[in-house]
This record gives sequence, structure tokens and C-alpha cells, in this order.
Amino acid sequence: MTDVIAHHRGVLLGSRLKRLAERLQGDAAQIIQAAGVQAQPGQMGLLAALEEGPLTVGQLAEAIGSSQPGVTRAIGQLAALELVQTVQGSDLRQRHVSLTAAGQEAMARVRMHVWPGVGLAVDEMCGGETDALLALVARVEAAMDESPMLERYGRLKPPVLAIREFSEERARDFHDINAEWIETMFRLEPTDREVLENPQRCIVAPGGTILFVEAQGLGVVGTCALQKTGEGAFELTKMGVRASARGLKAGEFLLDAMIERAGAMGAEKLYLLTNKRCEAAIHLYEKLGFRHDAGIMADYGARYERCDVAMLYTG
Repeated sequence: MTDVIAHHRGVLLGSRLKRLAERLQGDAAQIIQAAGVQAQPGQMGLLAALEEGPLTVGQLAEAIGSSQPGVTRAIGQLAALELVQTVQGSDLRQRHVSLTAAGQEAMARVRMHVWPGVGLAVDEMCGGETDALLALVARVEAAMDESPMLERYGRLKPPVLAIREFSEERARDFHDINAEWIETMFRLEPTDREVLENPQRCIVAPGGTILFVEAQGLGVVGTCALQKTGEGAFELTKMGVRASARGLKAGEFLLDAMIERAGAMGAEKLYLLTNKRCEAAIHLYEKLGFRHDAGIMADYGARYERCDVAMLYTG
């Protein structure tokens, strides 16, 4: 089975590092226990910091890069094990934490029986490149101090939706996306098949165009065509969005781009033909400036058996 977390590389880096940390700390806990020390791997940093002498909770939090509430909880756990003690400082607002005699003995055992073997094991797992790994970790930590990932995400994230032009490679998407929604609600008519199977000849070559909307991580999710039907007249047709893109507003994004493209192509009359069952699509058309038009229905409505709604773009 594929390792999903590893497969997604940097996107799930936090999850992968957490998984690795849990495995390392699980083994370390057994090693520490075998050495006769009751503390947990996650508490080793605090005990090591206290070897330098008494420190306040704030100083300990800074020393190990953790939150003060988290340090306070850990200190309570270590005090219950009689490995640390707290003493009121000269400033009544602060208490100093220090190792007890048992805590000093525990750290002596750790230095003799735990850290040397763990260090060698880590270096072996790193193929002798422990320093290089730690340097990379330090680089990431420094980068996050300079600019957190949340800030970088906001600055670097690519647009969720993008417009793509027609190409022969995308002709299959044009066919499949439209066939999917038409066959779900109606049936493919001869006119549909002719256009979907020959988009270059039926749409592009006579002066029309086909656009696609691509969603990050999903690929092409929607398409729409402008079919030239006369001098300055274009039918907006074969617009469909995959079910997988619901909620992304891909249809609105695509329709807005198509209206802009129609203007750039000199469209004096932009219209569409649809069916009352396509309620969501009709609502979108109305939102972006299309209005129901009896003249369009009279002139073009006979093109499809399913057509009972005709709309004209009025801006």
C-alpha cells in the first residue's frame, strides 16, 4: 500500500515529522526506562536545561522553545516524580525550578547510559550525516522564525482556479465533461454528438473558441464554448463543470472569463439556449447579466429538442 504521507512530500511534512518523532520517542522511552529513569523523552530537554542551575518557567520555556503553560504542566509532572523542585524567588511573582538530588542522579544516569548509545544509533540511521540533518532542521526553524508558514502560504499560494485555452489534448475533456452532465439530465442529441466529437471543426475553425477551467489539485474541471452563428453573433454553449468541483465556483469563474472573451472577439449578440431543469445554471446566467429573451427563442430555439429557455446577454 502507498505511504500516503510520504507520497505527498512537503505538503504533509508536519505529519511526517510528527510520525517520525513518535517512533523515535517511543524507542527512547524504553531506553530511558531501562536505564532506571522515570522521566519521559519529552521531558529530557527541561532536565538538561536545569543542569545549568535554577531557572524560572519563562526561562525554561525560552530554553526549549515551548509555551509556558506546557512547561508548567511538565514541571508539575517532574515534581510529582521528585526530580525537580520549585522555590519562591526574590520577586514574589516568580518561582525558580531546580533539580532535586534525585533529578541530578537521574541526569547522571541519562548521560552515562542513554545519550551515548542514542547518539550513535541516530548517527547510524542518518548514515553519518546527523550534522547535515540538524543543520537543515535549524534552517527550517530559522525560516519559520523569520516568516511563519501561514504568512508564506498567503504570499505564495497559486490561484485555485485558472483559465486554459483549447488544444487537441483537451478535446477529450471537452467531450467527457459535457457528456457527463447532458446524459445525467437529458440524452445526447445528434447536434450534441457532432459538436462534442468534432470541437475543432465545429467550434474553433469557424471562428469560435473553447475555454477550460483548471482547479489546483483537480486538473481540468469545467469547459465552455463560444460558437459563431453569424456576423457578430455567438452562442454560449456546451458549458459544464465536473461534480468534483462543486463548491469552488468554477462555473462562475469560467462564465465570467467567457463573457470577457466574447467581448474581445467582437460579439454584438451573445446568447444561450438551455432547459428549465438547469436551475442552478440559469441562476448563474442571470447573476452575470443574461436575460430571458423571446426573440432568441424564436430565432434559435429549435436547434435542440430540450431547449425551452433562451437568454441574451445584456451586461
